[in-house]
Amino acid sequence: MDPDLILRWLHVIGACVLLGTGAGIAFFMLMAHRSRDPRFIAHTAGIVVVADLLFTTTAVILQPVTGALLAWQLGWSLTEGWIALSLVLYVLTGFFWLPVVWIQIKLRDYAQVAVDEDTALPRSYDRLFRIWFVCGVPAFLAVLTILWLMIARPAISAL
Repeated sequence: MDPDLILRWLHVIGACVLLGTGAGIAFFMLMAHRSRDPRFIAHTAGIVVVADLLFTTTAVILQPVTGALLAWQLGWSLTEGWIALSLVLYVLTGFFWLPVVWIQIKLRDYAQVAVDEDTALPRSYDRLFRIWFVCGVPAFLAVLTILWLMIARPAISAL
């Protein structure tokens, strides 16, 4: 099989995992949060943390590797405008994603304490959830923009 095709396939699979896992995690966390049920939130957040660490982390590591190899194989410079902008957005996404992972762990823990102590969710849970949500919006938009850049490859002056 053509190595170029395999590399493209792996890169697209990585992009799908990043977008799909991100959208799925956001949806399930939001639905659990809206229930206000600490047991449901603790369970959902526990699964979300595992999914994020397993799938998202793997894709986050492999995506720049497959992208760099693909660019090298196709003779594209990493300083080419659309690639450079994609890399900047990728780093920006990481700046929002890392706190989100930590927040998801804290949200899970707050919910589990509420379950264990048979109490309502603390105010700190709601404050952290709002931060989680606000961080997720630009990260998700950046991933969507990166995908558009990958497909369109617009002529952008080198950054």
